[in-house]
Amino acid sequence: MSITDDWSDNEVTAPVPLDVGDDTALLVAEDISVRASWGHIFGPTNLRVAEGGVTVLVGAGGRGRTALLLTLAGRMKPTSGTLTAFGRSNAARHLFSRAAIADIDEVDGIEQAIRVRDVVTEQIRWHAPWYKWVRPSRQEDLERICGPVFGDLALPSMDAFVEELPELTSTLLRIALANVARPPLLVVGGVDRLARDDSTRILLERLVVLGRDQTVITADVNGVHTDVGVREAIRVENLTDNEFVMLEQQERTY
Repeated sequence: MSITDDWSDNEVTAPVPLDVGDDTALLVAEDISVRASWGHIFGPTNLRVAEGGVTVLVGAGGRGRTALLLTLAGRMKPTSGTLTAFGRSNAARHLFSRAAIADIDEVDGIEQAIRVRDVVTEQIRWHAPWYKWVRPSRQEDLERICGPVFGDLALPSMDAFVEELPELTSTLLRIALANVARPPLLVVGGVDRLARDDSTRILLERLVVLGRDQTVITADVNGVHTDVGVREAIRVENLTDNEFVMLEQQERTY
């Protein structure tokens, strides 16, 4: 298992777009699995994500689901099976360049004490040409980057520490920072990470707005409210390795 460290793809060209049923499929996974040196992580898993709107993957949280989301964003390569996205099969580089990923600690977690102003500046510098000097971010930069994600919700203060932000505000900020380039695919960590149901609903509503211009994928162990505007909820199997679960249970026994 690797994240962005091995990009020797065996690319196979597929027709563009993928036409499956009544909808255009942006992404199709056929019996994909991921294994690490220490064992099985998830799979085999099958799913089809239609282009546009918000698709929610319904399944147990944990490392298996996280690995699946990373795989669907091109940050991790399936060990077996076929993942076809944007017209190519098993092409992690191709998928990586067309996807943003947010609110997954393994990718965008912020552990140290850092102010909102600094993380906004860092993202602007990351996306700027290498030769361009980037000044410290200002309020207008925060509004430009965060406005599409926050909508009418209050933006965080530029001087606030990220780790002290309210849970929903912090999540929306992470999404906004990851989505600066607004690629066609946005993958967001499970909405069930939020402790409050009303926060989950607001987050989904904001993702639905983003889904007007992008394809958004997220996850929820319990599914979602049908009246929020989510395009599709897909139950995903084989996200948890049974042997790993048994080992965890045995550890709790002793």
